[in-house]
Amino acid sequence: MENNEIRVTGTLMWYYYICHRQVWLMARQIVPEKDHTNLELGRFLQETAYARDKKEVTVGHLKFDLIRKRDGQLIVGEVKKSSRYQKSATMQLALYLYELKELGIEAQGELLFPEEKKRLSVLLYHELEKEIEKAKSDILRITYLESPPRPVKGRYCRNCAYGDFCWA
Repeated sequence: MENNEIRVTGTLMWYYYICHRQVWLMARQIVPEKDHTNLELGRFLQETAYARDKKEVTVGHLKFDLIRKRDGQLIVGEVKKSSRYQKSATMQLALYLYELKELGIEAQGELLFPEEKKRLSVLLYHELEKEIEKAKSDILRITYLESPPRPVKGRYCRNCAYGDFCWA
């Protein structure tokens, strides 16, 4: 794999905080079971929730769930079905804010959990930027491994769409 082939996307950042093996698989375009219940529910929520907002906005290699303006401020929103993965969702959104800042665009983030009627603000600050840089570096390290990291049984494995790649 060439170094210029892989860009750290929000999806890779999301998976990094859940499972490093998933990072390796996703970076190689090995996609999980498309009909997996959790993935279908996530797609449904993303399509139907927040109907008045501009959705699926692409900026370079990043794809935001939605954007909106509030009091003249750009808000990037990330829709998730559950706050169970709050750390992963926060880091995914922080990556978007970081990359926008690199382009000279100031924005705030908002995690949206429509099923829980919950909304969390995400702001980019110095320590979070440092964590993003460290995670991006490690994601690239993982993606350039010759073979995937060994599967590690964790708390997210039970409902994982990649389960067959690890435990079949």
